[in-house]
Parts: sequence; structure tokens; C-alpha cells
Amino acid sequence: MFKPVLALFFVIIHLSIFQPAYAQDVVFDDIVKALPKASFRTLPATLDKAATLDDERVATLFARLLEGDVYFHPKNQQVMYASKIQGERVWIDTLTEQNIAQPSGVRLRKVRVNNRVRSHIRQLLAQRNLSHRDVTVRLQASQSLLADVDSISTKVISSRLEQEKNADIIDVLTTITALKQLQNDDETAQLGALETLRGSLYPEVRVALLSLQRNSEVTDTVKANVDAALAGIEAKRKWFGWAETAFFGISMGSVLLLAAIGLSITFGVMGVINMAHGEMIMLGAYTTYVIQQAFPNLIEYSLLMAVPAAFLVSGLMGVLIERSVIQFLKGRPLETLLATFGISLILQQLVRTVFSPLNRQVASPEWMSGSWQINPVFSVTFNRLYIIIFSLAVFFSLLLFLKKSSLGLHVRAVAQNRDMARALSVKSNWVDAATFGLGSGIAGVAGVVLSQLTNVGPNLGQAYIIDSFLVVVFGGVANLWGTLVSAMTLGVLNKFLEPVTGPVLATIIVLVGLVLFIQKRPMGLFPQKGRAE
Repeated sequence: MFKPVLALFFVIIHLSIFQPAYAQDVVFDDIVKALPKASFRTLPATLDKAATLDDERVATLFARLLEGDVYFHPKNQQVMYASKIQGERVWIDTLTEQNIAQPSGVRLRKVRVNNRVRSHIRQLLAQRNLSHRDVTVRLQASQSLLADVDSISTKVISSRLEQEKNADIIDVLTTITALKQLQNDDETAQLGALETLRGSLYPEVRVALLSLQRNSEVTDTVKANVDAALAGIEAKRKWFGWAETAFFGISMGSVLLLAAIGLSITFGVMGVINMAHGEMIMLGAYTTYVIQQAFPNLIEYSLLMAVPAAFLVSGLMGVLIERSVIQFLKGRPLETLLATFGISLILQQLVRTVFSPLNRQVASPEWMSGSWQINPVFSVTFNRLYIIIFSLAVFFSLLLFLKKSSLGLHVRAVAQNRDMARALSVKSNWVDAATFGLGSGIAGVAGVVLSQLTNVGPNLGQAYIIDSFLVVVFGGVANLWGTLVSAMTLGVLNKFLEPVTGPVLATIIVLVGLVLFIQKRPMGLFPQKGRAE
């Protein structure tokens, strides 16, 4: 008696667990089987049934129908998708989503849809995605509806607003509702919609308001409110445009800061005009390229590996240059300038010989790709944001190092009064070598940063050497705070001038202004105090 009861129990459990999935597959099978026989009149009803299923294959089916990639075999009625991979057509079974052999000896027929059916599919797809469990999918679905507010009914939007808890999605859905109300001929409804849309930065809102502004049938009250709403939107767009320009200027200033901060130290301590400083930047960029080639499976960590490697490579090259050339030319600025210029040409030709004259591209890690969308008209790219943070981190780390370490104390002492420092047993020759290596190493780190903004080539450093000298002279020799202020000032000023005058004329204006400034303050913004003449 016990065994039959136990067997019956397991049968009931089996049916309760597996029957829903089996039934769902049967329903989806029936929908797919109905597609070859469906007409423009009956297809929407079939798709309505599909939209009620909790099956990921439904979204794929809808997307394929919109793209016109759904076909069926005229004899066995098998429905399949058409895809192109590397120029070759591949067929995928609709039910199993597996690749199948290309049917031979028969001409496949397409499941045809017209504009009415496409609009219906978009509405079903939007409704489906608006109820998705993933917030990102719901947000993307709601934003896609802004371009075609007529593709979804007000009833569906109102129903979704009652259930939605995410503030960004609620804002988009409210905007869609207001855009639909704006199409109403009722003045009260239009005024209420305008009140909701006031200050909205979505491009679709601006387009709708401009269209309504040109409509001669609207009342004077509505037109006045449209004008006021557009004026407010334009003011906000202009403000965020300035913010975006300032952000790009600060990011440019951060690059200049990294490129110039090492030059500020070497020029301030040793009085050496190092024309090979740009090639130290280039070596850092090529170090990043080499690391990515050596470890192709570690692209996500390549920059973290490249920063210390580039510092060592460029730093050691700087020490080698100082020990082999610079130390024998102290007090002879013209000879030093010519010697370092010759070294820069040698390094450029060496890189051309090893890597070829062609530019090399350095891949960006996934975590540096994309942007942070603050609002519909203002976004911050992650690579530039990380560069700003990294540049400031390097700056404050160097500032702390020069303030707290014994080498930093010696560097500051030699920069202020070399003879007095030597009288106090400071080995100025080794301080010069360490300073030149430190400045070159930081330039190498700047090369790592530049590899994420531009292609890596033999002439990479030449584009930044002049700007680096301008930053040092403008900020004040051997003054790190002056370098920070001048780099950011020149970067922001350049970016604000470029839209008005163009990049070339903007550079000329900045250069002329800098020359006039130095006439009044030859020691720069923050002159070094106590430095021996």
C-alpha cells in the first residue's frame, strides 16, 4: 500500500515542477509554427500572445522581425533566423537558437511585416523591457521610447509609473507622458505638459518644443510658455556646454602637468634646458605598448604594470643622459641645449629602427572605456576622468616626497643655493643625477597617460615639449604649485578659445599673452625664493 502512494507522490511532484516549462515551450512552439501562415492582419494577435511569455527567445524573435531576418521553409514550415558572420550567411533555428545547415533545393520565404506590424512590435518590445527585472534594461527601454512616443500607449506608461521606483526611469516616463500631452489640442493639457517639460535637457523635448513653436495654430498663451521653456533649456544647455569645455580643459591641463612637472624640477635644480624631455615621454608610451604586446591576456592590468615600468625605463635613461653628457656641460646652457637636442634625435631614430616609423595603437582597458552620463547633454569620459585623478595623485605624491624625504630636502636645498648645500656636505652631483632621473621618470609616466589619448609614435614627445616649457616658465621655475596652476590655466584657456578662434589661433593667442605676462613677471606666477643667482 505504501509503494503505490509513494509512486503517486513522485508523479505529482514531477508534474508540478516540469509541466509549466513544458507548457511554455509548447506555447512558444505554437507561436513559431503560426508565423508562416500569419498575415498582416493576424500577426499582431500572434505576437500579443508571445509578449505574455517569460521567455528570452521572445525578445530575440521580436528583434529579428524588426530587422527582417525571419524566414521559413515552404515545405516543412521550419522557422529560422538569417545572420551574417564575416560576410557569410548563417542560419539559426528559432526554437533551439542553434546553427543549422543551409537548406538546399528550395527558396526560403520571409516572414513579412509592414509598418503597422513594426510599430506594434516596437510597442510590445518596449512594454516587455519596461517590466524587465534589470534597471538598466528598463532605463534603456524608456529612453528609446523618447524618439517615438506614439509607439506606446498612455495607459501602459501610467501603469508602469505606478509600479516603477527608480527615479531616472520615472523622470523619462513622465517626460514621455508630457510629450504625448503636448500633441493634444487642449490648451490646458498643453500648458500642463509645458510645466512638466520646463528645464528638461532631453534632445527630443527640445525638438518637440521647436516644432510646437513653429505651429501657427497654438494659442498665444501656449506659445509664450513654449518660448519661456525653450529659453530655460537653452540657458541650461549653454551652462553644461561650458562645464564640458572646462572638463576637457582640466584633462588637457592634467596631461600638461604630468609632462611639465619633471621638467620643472630638473630645470629648477640644475638650470638645464632638456630638449630630450619629450623623448622621455615617448619612451614611457612605448613601454606601455611593449607591455601590452608581451602580456596580451592582461590588458585590464597593463596600465598598472606600465606605470612603474615606464618610470624605471625613462628614469634610468635620464640618469644615463645626466651621467654621460649633462654633468660635463654644467654652466654652459647653449651647449647643453644642443646636446640634449641631439640626444632627442638619436632616441627618435632608435625608436624608428626598433619599432618602425608607423604609429602604434595602445588598447584601453575595459574600466577606462565608456562615459559617465550625468544628464542628456553632459557626460564625462572615464579615461579623461581617471587621467585627472591620476595626475593629481602623482602631483601630491611628489609634493609629499620632496617635503618629507631626505632626497627631497637635498633637492630643495640645491635648488635654492647650490654652494651653501655643498658646504653642508650635500653631494650635489648625485642630487643632480637623482633629480634628472626623477624628472625623466615622471615624464615616462606622462607617456603612459598619453598612450590612452593618442597613438604612440616617434614624434609623440615633440608635440608636448614646447607646452611643457611654457607651463614651467609661466608657473615659476622649481615651484610645483606654480606648475599645477599654470598647467590647468593654459589647458582650460586653450579649450575655451578653440571653439571661437580655432586651435591654431588659440595657441598663438595664449603664446602672445604668455610673452606679455613674462615681461611683467619674468620669474613667473610663483617665483622661487631664496635661490642663489
